[in-house]
Parts: sequence; C-alpha cells; structure tokens
Amino acid sequence: MKKIIHVDMDAFYVSVEIRDNPELADKPVAVGGSRGTRGVLSTCNYIAREYGVSSAMPTSVALNKCPNLVLVPGRMEVYKSVSAHLREIFQRYTDLIEPLSLDEAYLDVTDCELFGGSATLIAKDICESIYKELNLTASAGVSSIKYLAKVASDLNKPNGIFVIPPNEVDKFIDDMPLKKIPGVGKVTNEKLSNDNFKLGRDIKCSSQAYLTSRYGKLGALLWDRCNGIDNRSVVTHRERKSVGVERTFPEDIEDVAVLNEILQNKLLPELQRRSAKHLQHRSISKVGVKVKFSDFQQTTKDFSTSELDSEVLPELLIAALERGNGKPVRLLGLHLGLAAEKNDTEQIAFEW
Repeated sequence: MKKIIHVDMDAFYVSVEIRDNPELADKPVAVGGSRGTRGVLSTCNYIAREYGVSSAMPTSVALNKCPNLVLVPGRMEVYKSVSAHLREIFQRYTDLIEPLSLDEAYLDVTDCELFGGSATLIAKDICESIYKELNLTASAGVSSIKYLAKVASDLNKPNGIFVIPPNEVDKFIDDMPLKKIPGVGKVTNEKLSNDNFKLGRDIKCSSQAYLTSRYGKLGALLWDRCNGIDNRSVVTHRERKSVGVERTFPEDIEDVAVLNEILQNKLLPELQRRSAKHLQHRSISKVGVKVKFSDFQQTTKDFSTSELDSEVLPELLIAALERGNGKPVRLLGLHLGLAAEKNDTEQIAFEW
C-alpha cells in the first residue's frame, strides 16, 4: 500500500514577504497588483482572507473589500530560491517527488525507512524542517490514495497535518463534499448539486454507466474517486503541454484593430521568445486566443495547427470577441499547445 504526502506551503508568496518584512505580520497583505492598476492578486495572507480577499481577485475588488490591504510586488527569483530549498528538504526523505507548483508537491514515502516508515511522522518532520530552515509554515495531507492526500492537506491549514488512515478512507469519502475533489470547480459542483450529488456517498450510490452518460469523462472520474480508485503514481517529471502570454489593460479596449495590433506586435513576439526552447524538440498542436471581457467573463478560441501562423490570429480574435456580444476587453492572451514528438522521450522537469 502506498504512503503519499501532499505538502502545500501556506500563502506562499505573501508569507515570504512577511517573513522578510516582519512589520507586515499583523496587517492584511497581498502580493501582486497595485493601487490604480487593473492587475490581479497572486495570493494574500489569512488576515486579508477574513475580509473576503482571495487569490486571483482583481486588485480593485480586493481594495473595495479591504481598503487597508497592503499590496507588495512579487519577487519571483526569491520564491524560486525558497522553492529550491524546499526541494532539498523533500529529497532527504524520498526521490519520488512530483512538484505541482513552486509551493506544493506530492511525495511518495512508501519506501522511506525514517521514523519506522510512519508517513505521519515523516510529514510532521518535513513541516518542522521547513519552519526551522525557512521560517515558513506548510500544511500536509497523508493518505494511501494520491488525490486524498491533496484534499487532506487543505483541511488543517495553516500549519497543520491531516491524516486519512487506510481503514478510514471509505468513511472519509462518504462524508466528503464533492467540491473537494480536484477538478470539480464551482460550475460543475452546482450542476452536481442540482442533480442531488453533494457528497461522496451520493456518487457511490449511483452507477458508473449513468455518471458517464450524464457527465462524460468527469462522471467516470468521479465514480473512481468516490470508490477510492486513484492508481496514479507520483510522477517525478512532467511534460509541459502549453506556453502562453497575456496582458491586462489599464483600461478596457473596444477597438478590434487595437486589440489585433497588441496581439500581433506585443503578444506574438513574446510567445515566440518563450516557446523557442520548447520547440527545439516539440511540435505545435494548436494556437489559441484568450479574451477576458469587462465583466470578467472569459473565452478561448483555439485552432489546430502544426505551425504558429500569424495570419490565423485575427480570425481567432474575432471569433472570440463575437462571444462577448460587443463587451469591452480587459485582458488578451495568446497560447500554443505542445505535442510530444513520436520519438521524443525527453520530459521537461518542473523548474524549481
């Protein structure tokens, strides 16, 4: 039976900023955006969250909820350095590490002999080492099932550990709200709720055939997850699937010609620069244009292709804009999908 730990740093970016500037400790703080701009927050501390502020929230909305919110610019190089130290800590316990971002990762400690092989004590020691060496807190979830380890890491935040022993997995899933399952977003959860699927036990009482007919691949996934099935291993390397760039405008833009100029002369050169190293051994599978409208609704229009052809971009832009029925645009993005070469076995490791 596997022993999997999911480690998730607590409010990572902002915790680093507060650590390096202790005067911020008792104030609502967020990283990203600035007063008078149209940006969004990267993350915020728990004091700010008490006001209703959250990650990915537009700066203007956050300031309306919390006028005293302290905004600090992000320092990505510092966060990457801290993340590299995290990796060093993880490697003391196992080589089976799957990073999900700079601040969270899965660890398979099945074969770790430290602490008598107790995954709970290993998780506790990892969190203590993080605090001792980095003066930052992390939360951890422990389970024999991969996705449940991730669910568990969120249950005792901040600075907590939650363990789901193998003999308690069934009961935990029975009582688990479906919105806790990774991949079940707000819209999907509302649809499930309208169909009287709210807890794990509700899915268990249904059939795989019905769920698949009703929800497609998601239905099959839900049936598996709620029956304790997750055979995924901790993957030490992962293949990048896309590269993208986007820009939020100081003011909404309605002029299609202006948007196309930004797409062609600003975003496209930046995308070409960012994707160059990946295209040395990968091919393009699609190109897409992303538009976020003034009401924060967003849409993406993709085109399957093997080359980055600038001539198709205006068509994608117009098709995406049509979905907004004339609404002004606050953000424009451009991305391309990456397809693995048939004979290419190289995988791109996450950059710590």
